[in-house]
Amino acid sequence: MSERAARAERSPGPLSARAKAQRAETALTDKRAIEPILLDMRKITLITDYFLICHGTSRVHVRALGDAVLESLKDVGVRPTGVEGRDEGQWVLLDYGDLIVHIFGEEEREFYSLERLWSDAPRASHVARTQS
Repeated sequence: MSERAARAERSPGPLSARAKAQRAETALTDKRAIEPILLDMRKITLITDYFLICHGTSRVHVRALGDAVLESLKDVGVRPTGVEGRDEGQWVLLDYGDLIVHIFGEEEREFYSLERLWSDAPRASHVARTQS
């Protein structure tokens, strides 16, 4: 068996949107994200399968949460097609195509209220509020 074939056999293959979302959610909870919510967008819009929404306690925390998701998915060979707001740390958006991760500062999350805007989307997961 060639080395390439052996690597392909060991590789788990591309992750499903749900698997990406679960991995990202785990990375966020490990870094103490506040109120992570996973919305199933498949029956609501064509732009993505899932929105993962949470907020951090400070700009530094918001950036760290974004970095945690980026690293976690990079470890399994998944890279975003777009990253917005990472330098500012008020609203970080990570676009993985079938998964869009929104990491807000608390005020920005309240202001934009994506959960209310997309209230028709079923919650695929909800992790209880993490205490800081």
